[in-house]
Amino acid sequence: MLNSDSRCQFAVVGAGPYGLAVGAHLRAGGLDVRIFGKAMDFWASQMPKGMLLRSPREGSHISDPAGALALGKYEAAHGCRIPKSMPLETFVRYGRWFQSQALPDLDERYVTSIERLAEGFSLTLDDGDFLEAQNVVVATGIGAFPNYPVPFASLPEELASHTSDRANCDLGRFAGKRVAVIGGGQSALESAALLHENGAEVEVLIRQPFVRWLKNSSWLEAMMDSPINPFQVPGKIGPVGINWLIENPRLFTAFPRALQERMAYRAIRPAGSSWLRPRTAAVTIKPGRHAVAAAARGHKVLLQLNDGTENVVDHVLLGTGYRVSVSRMNFLAGDLRKSIRTAKGYPVLNRGFESSVPGLYFVGASGAYSFGPLCRFVAGTPYTARTLTKFAARNAKKQRRNSLVFAGETQRV
Repeated sequence: MLNSDSRCQFAVVGAGPYGLAVGAHLRAGGLDVRIFGKAMDFWASQMPKGMLLRSPREGSHISDPAGALALGKYEAAHGCRIPKSMPLETFVRYGRWFQSQALPDLDERYVTSIERLAEGFSLTLDDGDFLEAQNVVVATGIGAFPNYPVPFASLPEELASHTSDRANCDLGRFAGKRVAVIGGGQSALESAALLHENGAEVEVLIRQPFVRWLKNSSWLEAMMDSPINPFQVPGKIGPVGINWLIENPRLFTAFPRALQERMAYRAIRPAGSSWLRPRTAAVTIKPGRHAVAAAARGHKVLLQLNDGTENVVDHVLLGTGYRVSVSRMNFLAGDLRKSIRTAKGYPVLNRGFESSVPGLYFVGASGAYSFGPLCRFVAGTPYTARTLTKFAARNAKKQRRNSLVFAGETQRV
């Protein structure tokens, strides 16, 4: 039998930036919240050492209701100054400090299964314990959704891996190896730079006809960051104009779907930060090239390219992004997954981030179909956490009223 410690109003599954922000806002709103998972685990164990954040400082704050846990507060508490291009390790430490301040009772166990009950949900934890929650917020991030293009899908992991694989946290393991990096975005280009700096021989294959580098304009940034500018865009996601729409999801989603998709692609198309350009100067980059087939040849990989040439490498590193799909959320019971309305693999969410299953919410990249590309970035935590909390608080009041009515009717019977 479940005791009071095994029931809660809200269970937040995942303790990355979105889980932490939503948990902090829900708790500040007076709701009974429990949050599960290791703080910043994906960033700490599935991102390469030496990585720098592409997002600007103002787009890298994890949201709390009072703004008391922003990056400046972290700097003051630790007597440090975070550089403009924030190191991964610093961001992880910041996230864990945020958790220690806002959610010190974080439960580091992982949720292995979520099932739907007549009222609410049943969660199974990795040690076999159970929990009942009236509502569940899925904040599990993108770690479960690496995109493996067809030519590489059948290769063993020792020959082909994704940039997010835990084994690639330390790219120094490829020192002295010949590595083909697939992709032309930030992840691929930064991995290529890190591989080269760790002593690997690197070749980057990019489908697009040229490498697209993001341009930094100091005067434009200063103008956009000015406190008197009513069109500030902390995350700077995309070109001027589009980025302001993206950071205001109610406006962005008012446009026809086809236009939303064009704007989203324009904002997040494959590109690399300008500070990567000198770091990849000695790396062989082949625009307009992609593998049409890949096969294991002993301990190496034979790549057949679209121009008819062949290439033999020790390893293929896939910087090919992620594809969110509810069908790959194996912690959701099968019947629950089938009950969730989806579009292109994403859950379709209402204005409060609630799915078609009442009480089941999705945040982070899973919300990108319904709210736009803002949800793919840390800069989306303020909008997400505030919006979900406001909506969830109203729902919680309704749930309490319904419970009281049900209890009254039961007593009368």
